[in-house]
Amino acid sequence: MPGEVAPVRLLLTRPRAQADDWARRMAELGVPTVSLPLIDIAPASDPSGLALAWSRLPTTDLAMFVSPNAVEHFFDRRPADGTPAAWPDRTWAATVGPGSARALIERGVPAARIVQPPVEADSLDSEHLWPELCRVAGADWTGRRALLVRGDGGREWLGDRLREAGAAVSAVSVYRRACPVLDAEGRRLLRAALDAPDRHVWLFSSSEAIGHLDSLEQGTRDPAADPSRPSPLAADWGRVRALATHERIAARARALGVGHVVLVRPDAAAVAAGFRMLSGSTLESPT
Repeated sequence: MPGEVAPVRLLLTRPRAQADDWARRMAELGVPTVSLPLIDIAPASDPSGLALAWSRLPTTDLAMFVSPNAVEHFFDRRPADGTPAAWPDRTWAATVGPGSARALIERGVPAARIVQPPVEADSLDSEHLWPELCRVAGADWTGRRALLVRGDGGREWLGDRLREAGAAVSAVSVYRRACPVLDAEGRRLLRAALDAPDRHVWLFSSSEAIGHLDSLEQGTRDPAADPSRPSPLAADWGRVRALATHERIAARARALGVGHVVLVRPDAAAVAAGFRMLSGSTLESPT
């Protein structure tokens, strides 16, 4: 109808493989979404480490999965032979987020063998996971084996704590992260989000994804556009509103210049509550 105002939308920046699930859960809570993945995910180029990790899993005391992507690529590239048919009874599966825990359960890991930060934790990260690991598995890891399942690189905080406790720690990279190349629809959406910041609330779940915004300038240009015209990323970030799922991510968004950043837990209900607050008539941070 003429004069009808478009609804405010939650801009999902998670990898494409996770966007559909988030869109579905947000829709169930009445939150309209649109997807603009700011990270591309691809399988690791060298799968040899994966085969070795699977062969050692029955004698591994802990497998730590850093994200749903880590779960997906670890299980989807499981070797056909020489691996356990079921998750080993001795092996704890650890993660910091509910999305990763759901992915583990969907792939047959018993919920009783999954360790994650408590629901009341101030933040979902390795620092809040470590006390839970000590509670269920003990603080002395002497002679025990731990595996970190992750992308190309990552934080070493938990690995350092495990080594200090006596564990033999190894890591396997099961996927690669890269800056996305936006197609025409992606360029259009990015322009729209920056040109009309009052109609969008960004959801940031990765500091690296925010960093990619600095690299997307050429990708957002129309090849036929006047090269002297300012890039769409030369925007007033101070007018942008965003939700961030960790304090480090919030700090990176503020460093970009995002004017209003609210910290939320990475679960659907918390994100929906944050969205409703930011998309309302007042912008007040939660206590």
